[in-house]
Amino acid sequence: MSKLAVVALGGNALTRAGEAGTAEQIEANAEPMAAGIARLVEAGWRTVVVHGNGPQVGNLALQQDAGADVVPPQPLHSLGAMSQGQLGSVLVRAIDARLGAGRAVTVISHVVVDPDDPAFQRPTKPVGPFFSADRAAALARERGWTMVEDAGRGYRRVVPSPRPLQLLETAAVQRLLEAGLVVLTAGGGGIAVRRTPDGRILGVDAVIDKDAAAALVAAALSADALLLVTEVDAVSLDYGTPRQRPVRTMTVDEAAAHLDSGQFPPGSMGPKVQAAIDFVRRGGGTAAITNAAHLVEALDAASPHGTRIVPSTVMSGA
Repeated sequence: MSKLAVVALGGNALTRAGEAGTAEQIEANAEPMAAGIARLVEAGWRTVVVHGNGPQVGNLALQQDAGADVVPPQPLHSLGAMSQGQLGSVLVRAIDARLGAGRAVTVISHVVVDPDDPAFQRPTKPVGPFFSADRAAALARERGWTMVEDAGRGYRRVVPSPRPLQLLETAAVQRLLEAGLVVLTAGGGGIAVRRTPDGRILGVDAVIDKDAAAALVAAALSADALLLVTEVDAVSLDYGTPRQRPVRTMTVDEAAAHLDSGQFPPGSMGPKVQAAIDFVRRGGGTAAITNAAHLVEALDAASPHGTRIVPSTVMSGA
């Protein structure tokens, strides 16, 4: 059986900085993502895609607030489901346009989190629009939201970002892969859910990091590679300084040391490097960070593209 790769795409790649997030913009931005995925499939890789949804959920949240006097606003986990369907449709059609109709499928996916995760005591992930101080105070009273001032631009809701524990649709994804399909799953990190003592599955208003979810999915599927897509060709050390330089290969221990030393900030490359570390340490093969154009090349140790994170035994020759 051919090797399996899990590809993580950012929601910001589908709605770029400065864009309003129109349907036309999202579809245009999906094209280069689909091109990279198609090249990976044509190179012989079975492929699973995990995508972000931050800008799109933010726009949905804005619509919910604007129409609250007319239509009941929906909870955050429902907005996650909406964005999974929306972005899944866009990406499936873009991939099918290159590989043939019916080659890709999206799975509305739920990811279990622990309600006792410390993240629920310290919500940090901003979602949705900015509000005035008065409106923010009213929303906090009426809906129980945690509202924080955001860099002088107004107040925003912050929600927990707990660690993902399990993709409930893993078996379905495996069956679809066996059927030869490109599978989109855990969109936006997955719809956060919790199990109740009586066995029910309930939605949770939380945002799961897309890269962390991709690492979880890759480990659950015993993937050979985890590909984390960003706008740059490779990860750089000492970024933004005169000593900035790309790094092509890091052992998992080297990557962890660089992360601990502050080389990769939480708001930019940090989550991708952490996801790569988690995947490799769970017994995975190779993780790579690169742009959509070089997904195939980034997996080649001789390639000048991408940053590869590998087990320490690979570099030691053991």
